[in-house]
Amino acid sequence: MFESLSEKLSGILDKLTGRGALSEEDVNAAMREVRRALLEADVALEVVRSFVDRARTKAVGAAVIKSVRPGQMVVKIVHDSLVETLGGESQAIDLNAPAPVAIMLVGLQGAGKTTTAAKIAKRLTDRDRRKVLMASLDVKRPAAQEQLAVLGRQVGVDTLPIVPGQEPVAIARRAEAAARLQGYDVVLLDTAGRTHIDEPLMAEMAEIRDASHPHEILLVADALTGQDAVNLAKNFNDRVGLTGIVLTRMEGDGRGGAALSMRSVTGKPIKLLGVGEKMDALEDFHPSRLADRILGMGDIVGLVEKAAQTIDAAQAAKMAEKMRKGVFDLNDLSEQLAQIERLGGMGGIMGMLPGVAKIKDQLASASLDDKFVKRQRAIISSMTPKERRNPDILKASRKKRIAAGAGVTVELVNRLLKQHRQMADMMKMMGGANAKRGMMGKLGQMMGMGGGMPMPSPDEIEALQKQMGGAGAPLGPPTASPGIPAAPPPGAFNLPPQFPGLGGPPKLPGLGGGFNPFGVKKK
Repeated sequence: MFESLSEKLSGILDKLTGRGALSEEDVNAAMREVRRALLEADVALEVVRSFVDRARTKAVGAAVIKSVRPGQMVVKIVHDSLVETLGGESQAIDLNAPAPVAIMLVGLQGAGKTTTAAKIAKRLTDRDRRKVLMASLDVKRPAAQEQLAVLGRQVGVDTLPIVPGQEPVAIARRAEAAARLQGYDVVLLDTAGRTHIDEPLMAEMAEIRDASHPHEILLVADALTGQDAVNLAKNFNDRVGLTGIVLTRMEGDGRGGAALSMRSVTGKPIKLLGVGEKMDALEDFHPSRLADRILGMGDIVGLVEKAAQTIDAAQAAKMAEKMRKGVFDLNDLSEQLAQIERLGGMGGIMGMLPGVAKIKDQLASASLDDKFVKRQRAIISSMTPKERRNPDILKASRKKRIAAGAGVTVELVNRLLKQHRQMADMMKMMGGANAKRGMMGKLGQMMGMGGGMPMPSPDEIEALQKQMGGAGAPLGPPTASPGIPAAPPPGAFNLPPQFPGLGGPPKLPGLGGGFNPFGVKKK
């Protein structure tokens, strides 16, 4: 969503970081370009003014102008101002209340309230281990209640039975009573929407709020609507009283002005982001991470968290064992490609890596997109199990059959096989029978695993002795040698009574006598 804004801000800040020193005029010129970029991204005018004034005040200080790397300091100031505009700290859904905790979803029709209700229910059930009941209060839209029931079965969450003709306030009270009697932790109330804000809608929301006393009132807003979403949030907050905001369709190609303006204009935190149509496509809103992505710094923490949620521990352990043995067939390659898809595809992963925006054209020319991953998996799926386990048997006739089954050319099949062969060779270098001599073995020795450095053989020890001119006893642990006395003979450290030309035994300052290396007091 923030692709255009990210490119513009990155270009502006790159000009600053490339200079050895900055003047106040340089900073003012950069801030003017930042202001223009934010306005083009549909950020509210008052938010842009506040952001630019705050950043300029910090950036033109003496600490910045005289610093060693002033450009980097300005980037940090813009980043911190962006985080402050987005809300500072992230805030999750508050469940700190007596059960059942009521969560009320409000918003206009078509913003995705019903789908978001199912996503939140799944999230609370799977991640927070809460027992959730969903209830649809939308009696206006045809089949709205049936839609929530279908989604409930899809995500494995209970829904309130439908009673035809019942009013929204009565449904809310029935949902509260059912949740209390059946021991539910959370009850989600999916309210009705309109195509636009009107007085009957606001009156109905206020009645439901007064009847159910929800602990959280979340506005579900479409991020693609721009400043209309900000005005919508202000109206709902004035009439109903919001506790948080959920932005949907964040995976779209909108300019992102709503996300940047919402917190500053309404004063309410953005708590969740809808990033796709799937039931698990819901993310916590982290202002600092979003600021990193907008400025082209990536979101490595988010990528690691997503990987931890999607990677199967048993499958990962199985794959690690195969890597240790140096085995990597086409089934393993297909599983790795499937893992990339679960992480959001090549586009999702690349969007979280720092600096990728600067090589976007190169990536586009290399055709590294989601279609590339799907095409690779299609080729592997067109093979027989025997061919996947042993790609060496693939000859010309088999390759033609596989290409026809996957709808690609033989050239693409050959390219996939070459990539697999290179990866398999790398696995053999890292593991396999020669693991101790390979990369993994060297790494293990460096890390203190596998016995450390290998011990030399007896022949090598003897050759080493001859090179050093030594003979006799073999090298080994230090032991007492027959030719070396256990203790120095008496008088070994006694100095002669008089050195020539010194006139007497030597004396050291402060010792008052002859040199005594053992510190034993003379009798």
